[in-house]
Amino acid sequence: MALAPKTIFRRLDGILLLDKPQGLSSNQALQRARHLFRAEKGGHTGSLDPLATGLLPICFGEATKIAGNLLGARKAYDTVARLGIVTDTDDAEGQPLRERPVARYDIGTIDAALGDLTGRIMQRPPIYSALKRGGEPLYVKARRGESIEIEPRPVDVHAFELLSEADLLDADASQLRLHVECGSGTYVRSLVRDLGEALGCGAHVAELRRLWVDPFRDPRMWTLESLQALAERDPHCLEACLLPIEVGLVGYRRIDLTEDGTRRFEQGQRLQLNHEAPGECAVFDPAGRARGLAKIDGTGSLKPERVFQRLDIARP
Repeated sequence: MALAPKTIFRRLDGILLLDKPQGLSSNQALQRARHLFRAEKGGHTGSLDPLATGLLPICFGEATKIAGNLLGARKAYDTVARLGIVTDTDDAEGQPLRERPVARYDIGTIDAALGDLTGRIMQRPPIYSALKRGGEPLYVKARRGESIEIEPRPVDVHAFELLSEADLLDADASQLRLHVECGSGTYVRSLVRDLGEALGCGAHVAELRRLWVDPFRDPRMWTLESLQALAERDPHCLEACLLPIEVGLVGYRRIDLTEDGTRRFEQGQRLQLNHEAPGECAVFDPAGRARGLAKIDGTGSLKPERVFQRLDIARP
């Protein structure tokens, strides 16, 4: 049996809006995409559970320098809550812990429970999560059967809404289709778990799809299958699927530098600016290309934080 040819990786910069399939971890999806693009370096901007599908922004090359900043972005999901069954993972991949009868809920009861879980709330993350304690993910400890106590923490839930009142009219009435918009660190699994407890029947996530992540509000997503088809037809076509680094920086304050200022910024030098408020910013050269991230202090001094080594810029 012939071995598959070894992938020859290359320097590649850009952002891929991947439509992650169900059944793969975020890292598995990242590695599949990285091998298709033959990218030397890659990272994703926030994990999706294997059960989940939808938008997983992947950063290649210099774009990985903004991946951490995208982790804190606002996100939106559609999910299906299965009422009456609690699982150890708070989703359909876990083992059932208990079952309870599901009452016939009216819209007022559902809206009140959803409203109590909207806004700035305290949330207890799932035991089976990638959060680390003592340098080890909690899910590893949970799989060993260790007893784990997790303290609630503040999260922002901007919207938690019923997608269709028709769900309440079904003869079964054991599923609710819900829409969630939330900030960084919020677990939809925990929201659905707590909704089930508020209703008195328990619940878990049966389906989950991420719709968008700021700043990608109307994303053109690519599946692994479509990328594979492009790679087989013409590998060079894949690069047309990538977004430039600039697209990931639209939420940043923009600072435009002169050619001399750009050169000094690339060398790691501080630059003195006038009339600029303190805070983070994205630095652009006279051609409109992003050259890095910086911070401005209270004196107006701009300090380089991350400098992009752009492939599309000729070096002397």
